[in-house]
Amino acid sequence: MSATTEPSADSKETRLRRYLRNRAEEGEVYIKSKFIADDVDLSPKEIGALMVKLRDSAADIEIEKWSYTSATTWRVSRP
Repeated sequence: MSATTEPSADSKETRLRRYLRNRAEEGEVYIKSKFIADDVDLSPKEIGALMVKLRDSAADIEIEKWSYTSATTWRVSRP
């Protein structure tokens, strides 16, 4: 059997959550997945899926789907 080097879903979620918490430290921010993909080493598609998951489960940040123009914009703030 070969071991996989693909990061687990938990580590991706943790990485994104930490990034969002840090960005929202000073107040609310508006984020498009495609603009932060390189910062968190995830694809925009992965970020979008994780944002939906975090919106429902994260207690330390508030995530709201804000608008959709050429891509979804997310509003992120600290409670």
